[in-house]
Amino acid sequence: MSTSSPEAVKKLLENMQTDLRSLSMECKKKFPPVKEAAESGIVKIKTIAARKTDILAALKENSSEVVQPFLMGCGTKEPKITQLCLAAIQRLMSHEVVSEAAAGNIINMLWQLMENGLEELKLLQTVLVLLTTNTVVHDEVLSKAIVLCFRLHFTKDNITNNTAAATVRQVVTVVFERMVAEDERFKGIVEQPPPVQGNTNRRSVSTLRPSAKDAYMLFQDLCQLVNADAPYWLVGMTEMTRTFGLELLESVLNDFPGVFLQHQEFSFLLKERVCPLVIKLFSPNIKFRQGAGAAAPPAPVEKPYFPICMRLLRVVSVLIKHFYSLLVTECEIFLSLLVKFLDGEKPQWLRAVAVESVHRLCVQPHLLCSFCQSYDMKQHSTKVFRDIVNALGSFIQSLFIVPNAGNAAAVSAPAGGSGSGSLVTAQGVPATGGGGGTLTTQAAFEYRGTWIPLMTVSVQGSAKATYLEMLDKVEPPSIPEGYAMSVAFSALLDLVRGITSMIERELTTEEEAATEFRETHPEQEWKPEPGAHLVWEEMVNACWCGLLAALSLLLDASTDEAATENILKAELTMASLCGRLGLVTPRDAFITAICKASLPPHYALTVLSSNTSTLSSKAYSIQGQSVQIISPSSESHQQVVAVGQPLTAQPQGTVVLTAKNIQCMRTLLNLAHCHGAVLGTSWQLVLATLQHLVWILGLKPALGGALKPGRAVEGPSTVLTTAVMTDLPVISNILSRLFESSQYLDDVSVHHLINALCSLSLEAMEMAYGNNKEPSLFAVAKLLETGLVNMDRIEILWRPLTGHLLEVCQHPNSRMREWGAESLTALIKAGLSYKHDPPLAQNQRLQLLLLNPLKELSNVLHADIRQKQLECVLQILQSQGDSLGPGWPLVLGVIGAIRNDQGESLIRTAFQCLQLVVTDFLPTMPCACLQIVVDVAGSFGLQNQELNISLTSIGLLWNISDYFFQRGEAITLELEREEEALQKQALEKGETLNRPFHPAPPFDCLWLCLYAKLGELCFDPRPAVRKSAGQTLFSTIAAHGTLLQQPTWHIVVWKVLFHLLDCVRTSSTTADKEKIESGGGNILIHHSRDTAEKQWAETWVLTLAGVARIFNTRRYLLQQLGDFFEAWEVLLNHIQSAVLSKNNEVSLAALKSFQEILQIVTPVRDSDKAGDAFAAMGVPPVLIDPLSASGPGRPLVRSDSLVERLTRYNGAELQAPPPGEESALEDSTLWWSAWNTWYRAGTESTRPPSGPAEKLAFIPSQPFLTALIQIFPALYQHIKANFSMDDLKKLGVILHGAVSVPISSDASPFILPSYTEATLTSLQEAVLTALDVLQKAICVGPENLQVMYPAIFEQLLLFVEFSCKPPQYGRVETKHVANAKYNQAEWVALNYVPFAERSLEVVVDLYHKTACHKAVINEKVLQNIIKTLRMPLGLKYACPSESTWKLAVSSLLKVLSIGLPVARQHASSGKFDTMWPELANAFEDFLFTKSSPPDNLSIQEFQQNESIDVEVVQLISTEILPFANFIPKDFVGQIMTMLNRGSIHSQAPSFTEAEIDVRMREEFSKVCFETLLQFSFSNKVSTPQEGYISRMALSVLLKRAQDVLRRYVEDERLSGRCPLPRQQVTEIIFVLKAISTLMDSLKKTQPENVDGNTWAQVIALYPTLVECITCSSSEVSAALKEALGPFKDFMQPPVSKVQNGES
Repeated sequence: MSTSSPEAVKKLLENMQTDLRSLSMECKKKFPPVKEAAESGIVKIKTIAARKTDILAALKENSSEVVQPFLMGCGTKEPKITQLCLAAIQRLMSHEVVSEAAAGNIINMLWQLMENGLEELKLLQTVLVLLTTNTVVHDEVLSKAIVLCFRLHFTKDNITNNTAAATVRQVVTVVFERMVAEDERFKGIVEQPPPVQGNTNRRSVSTLRPSAKDAYMLFQDLCQLVNADAPYWLVGMTEMTRTFGLELLESVLNDFPGVFLQHQEFSFLLKERVCPLVIKLFSPNIKFRQGAGAAAPPAPVEKPYFPICMRLLRVVSVLIKHFYSLLVTECEIFLSLLVKFLDGEKPQWLRAVAVESVHRLCVQPHLLCSFCQSYDMKQHSTKVFRDIVNALGSFIQSLFIVPNAGNAAAVSAPAGGSGSGSLVTAQGVPATGGGGGTLTTQAAFEYRGTWIPLMTVSVQGSAKATYLEMLDKVEPPSIPEGYAMSVAFSALLDLVRGITSMIERELTTEEEAATEFRETHPEQEWKPEPGAHLVWEEMVNACWCGLLAALSLLLDASTDEAATENILKAELTMASLCGRLGLVTPRDAFITAICKASLPPHYALTVLSSNTSTLSSKAYSIQGQSVQIISPSSESHQQVVAVGQPLTAQPQGTVVLTAKNIQCMRTLLNLAHCHGAVLGTSWQLVLATLQHLVWILGLKPALGGALKPGRAVEGPSTVLTTAVMTDLPVISNILSRLFESSQYLDDVSVHHLINALCSLSLEAMEMAYGNNKEPSLFAVAKLLETGLVNMDRIEILWRPLTGHLLEVCQHPNSRMREWGAESLTALIKAGLSYKHDPPLAQNQRLQLLLLNPLKELSNVLHADIRQKQLECVLQILQSQGDSLGPGWPLVLGVIGAIRNDQGESLIRTAFQCLQLVVTDFLPTMPCACLQIVVDVAGSFGLQNQELNISLTSIGLLWNISDYFFQRGEAITLELEREEEALQKQALEKGETLNRPFHPAPPFDCLWLCLYAKLGELCFDPRPAVRKSAGQTLFSTIAAHGTLLQQPTWHIVVWKVLFHLLDCVRTSSTTADKEKIESGGGNILIHHSRDTAEKQWAETWVLTLAGVARIFNTRRYLLQQLGDFFEAWEVLLNHIQSAVLSKNNEVSLAALKSFQEILQIVTPVRDSDKAGDAFAAMGVPPVLIDPLSASGPGRPLVRSDSLVERLTRYNGAELQAPPPGEESALEDSTLWWSAWNTWYRAGTESTRPPSGPAEKLAFIPSQPFLTALIQIFPALYQHIKANFSMDDLKKLGVILHGAVSVPISSDASPFILPSYTEATLTSLQEAVLTALDVLQKAICVGPENLQVMYPAIFEQLLLFVEFSCKPPQYGRVETKHVANAKYNQAEWVALNYVPFAERSLEVVVDLYHKTACHKAVINEKVLQNIIKTLRMPLGLKYACPSESTWKLAVSSLLKVLSIGLPVARQHASSGKFDTMWPELANAFEDFLFTKSSPPDNLSIQEFQQNESIDVEVVQLISTEILPFANFIPKDFVGQIMTMLNRGSIHSQAPSFTEAEIDVRMREEFSKVCFETLLQFSFSNKVSTPQEGYISRMALSVLLKRAQDVLRRYVEDERLSGRCPLPRQQVTEIIFVLKAISTLMDSLKKTQPENVDGNTWAQVIALYPTLVECITCSSSEVSAALKEALGPFKDFMQPPVSKVQNGES
């Protein structure tokens, strides 16, 4: 209820009346005057109350009177009355009904009471109510009231004192509040400044308003009092304490700063009174030194007094806080003093309160900023801000250095060292229970044995002080251990927090402004105001050293996680701030500190130590006292959480990581993660440290570069506690996130990061040299991670990134380079698959940039790297193969960069890539790359590590050729476009276009490259490769050769095919003949391939065959090339060398090729294979060679499509040649060239070895010789026109030579029939065929050819002789086939019998045809035939084969039947004279052979043989003897003698047992006899001589018979019972049979032809015959019977002599 409401007023009036009544009642007895006054007062009040209106105003008007009774009441000094009165007065005051005058009276009355010491508390209450309710009291009255309160403050009563103190404080506040209110009232009114007087005295108060004046006077007197001077205004003060005065000053300054700042007068007071006062009062503290030692200074020094000192500091705090701007100079002094108070020589309490004061400053960053501007940045001024920070730092350091007896050497005093202000209690470190290992739970700092607990002193950011608030303490308090440290610690943290947040806020504002400015004025440049930056930089520069020193020390000493966290946060924010301001040194210093703290103590890390050395050289001097950055202490009381290996080149022991290290590490990660953009060059420090930590923790890189916990590879294994194990994934994660966040950094920062990683990596590489320790892969892994997240701007990072990784890839340490390659390939793959803008397809430069490092990897020699590279290529092909475009050459280059010294697996991987390219990507790559594909495929063929790959790559070349064939037109177009472009460029540069096979069109060049590659593979050292390549080369040329332009064929023939033949020939002839041992393990080599030579032979065969086939099938094309004849000659030369190579396989194959090019074998045309294109066009298949050279009217049209080319060949060139033009291949020069080759080859190969038969003599094989001879007939067809006698002789030599060649025994079973079968070998057939062809040609040819007949006969007869006398081959010893052992290398003579016999048949046949030819007669062919036949006839049973002599006989008979008539016809010419004796000898040799028949001859066979003999005799009797007159006499004589011999059983006299079995040739004898007799007794005896011959013969015969019979009878008689020898019996039987034959002949003959003498002899035989009758042999008896039988015809009665004589 308001004091002015009617109810309140009513109540007031009632109360007043009650009070007055009570007063009058009390004073009734003792104090009548008072009673009266009271009663008149009642009346007065009633009067006032009666005026209904404005009662309060009336009361106030009359307040002096109304108050009067009460004042008188107080004057009574009666306690009861006084109390009543004071209560009443207070009631009046509270209703504000006291006038100024009344108030004065009241004050005076109170003063009296005070002097009498009455009701002191009531007094104070009354004064307070009076002053607070209204403003009526001022000036002297006010001052009196204030003095009254002061005086009550100094009574004996404690309660009064305290109440008075409170009242004074309140009153002082009221005075100033009135002034503030007054200012408020006048705020809007513009004052007239007072007229300026000549001497303006600042002290003049005239300008102030009333309340201000009071305040001014009061403040001025407070200063006077504190200074122990007399007050000007507070008259009546009796005593005053400084402490109280300082408190009052402080409260005024703190509560009403505005007053001092707005009013000059008050500012003046501050400057002139307060500051000097403070400085003066400070002096004892400044001068005082603790423990100044024995030599006391001359003047006694006032000791610092805690209450005053503490209050002074509070005043100073207020002054600095509020009036800094006014008192710049003074503040400088205050701050310097403050810094001095932190000195170690000051009392502990002083240092504590000073630290609290400093803390108060530290929470006001703007103030600190002003310090910096006002002092540090001014010349010749104290660096106040820096000093404050340094002082804090020194202060903290000094707490750890235990002071001892004040001497400086006591730094390392024991922990319990005594001393006046020893900080540490006697027991040193608090007892930690049981073992020393348990940790103290209390947060504390511990350093080198000094243990300082940490207390919570204030909330972060506020400086709540403890000792500065101890206003009641008079004695210095005892400061608990660790208090000062805790405050200093908080102060440091708040300082950092304040400064950094302030500056960063401003920076952010500035950046926003800049952004806004750029948006609005894009073309202008933003220029920030330089001033602000300078201040911030100066602040940082001033404080960083001190901060770092203190923080590092604290960090090292901290044992509490929260404290550590705070310290790290401070270092982190400082580092970041320095970074933002671009202050490199401080930034690096803070980062170094964090880094060092992350690593184990004394961990050798060069980056950090080099950095520290620059720092520690800056010792900070704080007021002459040098402060070093204290090096970390090693004896740590931290919890060990990990043990690991240090990352050093030399193996060392283990190192331990504590929980604090891990905590620091996390801060480091945090720094890098959140402030990466400002790190710049310090990335190096950060990353180096992280690398070492990661190493010690045993994190190893995993896919994509993230680090995962893995075990250490060597040395004592890393030991991790569970605590850290749970942390590791988090750390690993943060590490990865740290590098992921690099995508938000600007380009420059990213470059810094990459450079740092690279140099780290270089160090790791250095360290990994020369040992196979596990290297640190941190940098490499993180380079990868950074690259992967910055793909969008990869171009700017690519070179440094990949350049470095390439170096890593060459490192000798396998693990290191493996990761280098892993990273590089991962980056390349990611780069290619990243969706760039613009896409890679349109950004060729970027694509090549990305692929380039892949190519560079090819220069690395390590196989594992190449393996990675190739795997990468494979993946790129699989994922990006379609879009490689211009990158193909690079990729193909990588695939093709294989060398033989690389392992199989590498080559295999590379080959997989190539296969993928060939199967999937040929159509998508630029055609210009096709040639590279061919080269690469070729290089895989040539590598010698993996045979299968070589073979498969040849298959790929075939596939590539197919692709060329199918896409020919498209490829041609594209290549020609490119060619034009290149030509243009070359012209512009004035160079010539340089490309292989240049003049050929580009598409043809592609083919030529392919052929050249295959050609190169055809003389690879490995037979399988050669074979495969050869087949492919020839197949390709065959299948796709039609696509080539005609001039290109010239290159194919000379540069590809002939070059290849040369190389193969050279290699084959020089190949090694050593046997190749069967290859590794299970590979068996067939004996036909077990030397290099044999393997090369196969290649030679293939190559030659291939080239020949091409010549054959493409002849129509090749012949239009100008130099076809030269090419033909070269080819023949190659064929000849192959034919003459000492290798059966090669030589035989060469002949086949020879046959092919001569088109003896009609080849299958490859064009027929190729889709029967020609057949479809109706070209007849017999196209073999009617192609003539390009004639007139056949221009070479340049055309590109296959169909056009085919129609061209079809339309123009496949027509029959125009009449009169010889078909080109009929060109005789070509054929004669072939004949010469054939002749040279034949001569060489059939010439027998000249020297003694060495083992090594090379003897050509049968199939070879057969093929050789088989070529002749076809060849002859083309050369017969000019075939001369000389040529025939040459041929003869070759044929003879060929037939004479023996066979090796191991081949004989395959070539020779078993001995008993009579067949010809194919060679022999070929020889006969050749002669047959010739003979037929002669037969139908012109006359002049017939002179060759005798030569042919001669040749054939030579062959006939082989039947009895096999030919000798040089001096080679041959064995008979039956005796040859298959397993020995011997030579077996062929069974020449069938051949000789066949030759004989041919001779007979031919003679049959040609007997009458002049040449045949002139050349005595018949004689030669007979002469040749004499040999088998003479040998008869001794012939190698029985058939031979039988055939010889029958042939002789046939020939004679034809030849004898001719001979008789030409008898006169004498051309046959020499033949007759030859013939006679032949008959004789045959009929009376020297060889005996074989033992096993059966009777039938014997009889057959005998019948042959009979045939001969019959021939004599029919063809010769009847024409005796045309025949030379000697000859007839010889014949007769022969018949004579035959008629008596001309058996050799010496019979052996075995031969007796042989039947006598009875039939033969009989015929001889008959013929003999027939001619002996013929009437037509032309000459007596002939008859004589017959008679002679007969008598000899008969005489002999007579002798034999007689001897037999003799022997029979003598032998008695014993049978006679078998042969004698046989002989007698012969004789008997001859007799019977003779008798028969005589019977048939005309009697007149028989000579009488003969008869006599015949009859003389009779008695002898009769004597034989006694013989015991039944056989003899039988023969005897036959012999005696015919005698009966001669038993006639004797005729008269006359008759006899007539005869």
